[in-house]
Amino acid sequence: MQCPSRRQFLASAAAGLLGVAPLLPILGRVALAVPTTTIRAGTRVIDVNGRAVTIFGLTRADGSHGLTTEVGQRFQVRLENETDEETLIHWHGMAPPWQQDGVPGLSQPALAADAAYDYDFLIARPGTNWMHSHHGLQEQVLMAAPLIVRDPAKAGQDVQEVVVMFHDFTFRDPNEVLAGLQGGGSAVATGSGVDHSAMGHGASATTGAVHLHDVEYDAFLANDRTLDDPEIFHVERGGRVYLRLINGAAATNFWIDLDRLEGRLVAVDGMAIEPITGRRFEFAIAQRLDIVLELPQSEGAWPIFAVREGERARTGFVLATRAGSIGKASAEASQAVAPVGLALERRLQAALSLPGRNADRQHTITITEAPGYLWLLNGAVHGAHVPLEVREGERVEITFADQTTMAHPMHLHGHHFQVVAINGERFAGAVRDTVLVPAGGSVTVAFDAANPGKWALHCHHLYHMAAGMMTTVEYLP
Repeated sequence: MQCPSRRQFLASAAAGLLGVAPLLPILGRVALAVPTTTIRAGTRVIDVNGRAVTIFGLTRADGSHGLTTEVGQRFQVRLENETDEETLIHWHGMAPPWQQDGVPGLSQPALAADAAYDYDFLIARPGTNWMHSHHGLQEQVLMAAPLIVRDPAKAGQDVQEVVVMFHDFTFRDPNEVLAGLQGGGSAVATGSGVDHSAMGHGASATTGAVHLHDVEYDAFLANDRTLDDPEIFHVERGGRVYLRLINGAAATNFWIDLDRLEGRLVAVDGMAIEPITGRRFEFAIAQRLDIVLELPQSEGAWPIFAVREGERARTGFVLATRAGSIGKASAEASQAVAPVGLALERRLQAALSLPGRNADRQHTITITEAPGYLWLLNGAVHGAHVPLEVREGERVEITFADQTTMAHPMHLHGHHFQVVAINGERFAGAVRDTVLVPAGGSVTVAFDAANPGKWALHCHHLYHMAAGMMTTVEYLP
């Protein structure tokens, strides 16, 4: 998904006046939400490694995928379920009233086949967000799409927006994958040379058996495409590009590799940070990165990669000028990248921190694993959990203490939190909604309890959540 820069728009308008074919079809890919926008949960067909496969999709009436809107508008969306099974969509990064948060059995009932639900709430913040199913394992079958909230105050900036969502893809039925992890089938883990299914899931990170991956994948996708046929975004010589990158993978952390370019990371999870310049950025499951690029004045083509942590496998897309020579990029990096950790997280500083204040309430969540592929928060699976209680107006701190063999991307619904400590070391970090908690380590986050309701708090590794790793944050009356 892309939209033209101001210069491209003016050029296309001028071209139209001269009778030359304008660039207006690009504009058709990004439409502002107007009351009421219909999003259809249905199926579509894509090509993966030369095979046509049917996946899920969240599309509008014009066939475009996802939604772009503006801060200050109302989120007036009608969700229609055109699949033959139940579904429900979570608006990840948004802070709606809790009854519209899209979590089956918590905020709303699941949406039956051929049924519809109308959402209506104020969009309070701009940012790079996304929407995805919170029902079963549908997210693994790509029931997900971008949800971009623009700031109209920045509409006049001369910058080209490029939106890319990354996925991990398997030809297998996700339910078979989960059954294999639980011991009812075959699912050999990758990364660190460890077979996760053989570990019994009673081990802890202190044994030294830390590993990276549960699931082997057939491909990694950028906007539904592999590097065999990557999406190419046409850009201007010397132009400025605003990348909105979304890690929609079910179980894969990536490194974003800008290759020959250098970029400024300006926001994470839709929230502004003090800019950081670099070529590689850690990118955990469910997180978003906003990166500004200043392109060379010459003609050219510049691939942007997402490399699976601990491996060489990668996907990506290409930025290219009209006369730029586009070469074929390998689906493997020249060498394996490191595991994704917290090196970047330690460097991040929020552009606007929480106001200084002591915590009124503190919770600790201990993360453990048990035989049979059970992932536990405070010793319980979802459904047997004890909710974390908060009261409106409180400053709340939550410390995630990971005693398992894997890192976990922890996501809190309906709120943004500030990262305030890593392994007990205090600092004023980024404001975001998803943070990676390393195996054997701890991360503390703080938020102001300002959105009453019952909110999901879970690991965003889809198979961990399905195997019990979810609790709730519930406001006291």
